[in-house]
Amino acid sequence: QVQLVESGGGLVQPGGSLRLSCAASGSIFSINTMGWYRQAPGQQRDVVAIISSSSSTNYKDSVKGRFTISRDNAKNTMYLQMNSLKPEDTAVYYCNARLYPAYGGMNYWGKGTLVTVSS
Repeated sequence: QVQLVESGGGLVQPGGSLRLSCAASGSIFSINTMGWYRQAPGQQRDVVAIISSSSSTNYKDSVKGRFTISRDNAKNTMYLQMNSLKPEDTAVYYCNARLYPAYGGMNYWGKGTLVTVSS
């Protein structure tokens, strides 16, 4: 079992910055990749950024150059630094952890944190 808790969301003006955090607990050793997803009102949940256990990263095209995903294994925490925020970044942001295949390959989700970009 893995538990994930997001924090750091809020209201920010266009062009502003926020840093999201995701604290993981439980069977940390079984986690392979972690990632951030977002869901805007009326839309499906979509991947934003993924980071592997070796810290290789992948980003959604629309956030490349603006968002940075990172992972502090010593603190069991993942981050998403979001700069130059746009109104279209408004969404609930969810933390995801995917286990290694040897541990079943299951996905775990946090409850989400709301990011609102508005003037």
